[in-house]
Amino acid sequence: MEERIVIVAYKPKVGKEEALHQLMREHLSILKGQDLVTDRASILMEAKDGTIIEVFEWKSQAAIEQAHINPEVLKMWASYAEVCDYVPVAQVEEAANLFSGFKPFY
Repeated sequence: MEERIVIVAYKPKVGKEEALHQLMREHLSILKGQDLVTDRASILMEAKDGTIIEVFEWKSQAAIEQAHINPEVLKMWASYAEVCDYVPVAQVEEAANLFSGFKPFY
């Protein structure tokens, strides 16, 4: 198997913080329900500016590609587009530190 661990940063749109938080609570279970990710628990954290950082594991590169045509995943991603922007992790202020510290997200 060729698992792929990814790090993603979701910057909430103004006034959409709580909606993003709710999506984050459902994200991994939706991907698991589509058999696209491993059983490894994701790590969720919040930057000072409210950006949510997630670390999770896809089953494979093929699973990532399947996600891009999966109706359930596409529906979820459309919901994300309404409440946040994806930003490079390097743009998150804390990422510039040697030891990047974040608030745990529950």
